[in-house]
Amino acid sequence: MPRRNPFEDRPVRSRRGGPVKEPLSRDAIVAEALRQITTQGLEGTSLRKVAAALHTGPASLYAYVEDLSELHALVLDRALAKVSLRQAPGTGARVRLHRVLSSYAWVLNASPGLAQLAFGTIAVGPNALRITEKLLVLLEEAGVSAATAAWAVDLLVLFVTASVAERGRVARAELLSGTGEERFRWALDVLLEGLLHSSDSRVVHR
Repeated sequence: MPRRNPFEDRPVRSRRGGPVKEPLSRDAIVAEALRQITTQGLEGTSLRKVAAALHTGPASLYAYVEDLSELHALVLDRALAKVSLRQAPGTGARVRLHRVLSSYAWVLNASPGLAQLAFGTIAVGPNALRITEKLLVLLEEAGVSAATAAWAVDLLVLFVTASVAERGRVARAELLSGTGEERFRWALDVLLEGLLHSSDSRVVHR
């Protein structure tokens, strides 16, 4: 049986047939799970702890989310809403690519839990898709073929996600300042330089 789309709202009614009492909702569940992952880390978050914080039982959450994996997908997409896609006029595609990916890194770096979540969760929600679509547009503007751009997006996002997740809580400051930020920017520049100037950017998938 195919799994339902977790990003589609569905009406929820109590077992007695009436409306579910407030304030329990999918939005409240996702918001609390995001708060816990940000403050306590991925390992410190569970359906039981989320339910306890919302003053309900774990069984009540299953009316809104199928399991912890679905909740993780919803939480990740909620976090990715903060990735900025705003672009200053007159800037080149490479600079704009760098800014989008750097904003993505800053969002994940809000806590090690978010980076770990992104590293282990397939991002398929609406906010993840808007980031992917933006990167594809910018790569096309830079002259990268559509076929190669599809691979390039995966490579670039994976690099940023892994870079943030690898450093974790201990090295968080190093990523955002001094030599840590310099290493991050250097590596991202190397990837973009190779992608935008390599003849491979015009290959066609076979």
